Amino acid sequence: MILLTPELHAALRVNADRSAESDHDPVPVVKFFNPLGAATWLATELYGDGDTLFGLADLGFGCPELGCFSLSELASLHLPFGLGIERDIGFSTTASLSVWADTARRAGSIQQAQSIIWRIESAPVPELPTDPEGGKGG
Repeated sequence: MILLTPELHAALRVNADRSAESDHDPVPVVKFFNPLGAATWLATELYGDGDTLFGLADLGFGCPELGCFSLSELASLHLPFGLGIERDIGFSTTASLSVWADTARRAGSIQQAQSIIWRIESAPVPELPTDPEGGKGG
């Protein structure tokens, strides 16, 4: 499996270029996971070397951490049954990295945080009642 498509690569680079901005808190662009274990990585940025990613890493020990990890190291991991690290092709989120990090730390893993965040993201947004008087009172 190709871990980064050209579109994902471009989105990660845009985030990296914006990292100096004071309000920089991007949404994770891509999720990688171990299909045979609990290890999960959420990446928001790809540095200029084309290999160093920044994001949230969870190796399955109950302590997700923000930091850098290597795309080539993820790609080189050989798991049993001929498997390797995979990209979650259905991953999308509107929550920022800081929300993911805080939720994952409180929940104990990215996997647990994902169920919490996706439940919130998929909840229906109630509509505000309309004012039949048009703001004139009555």
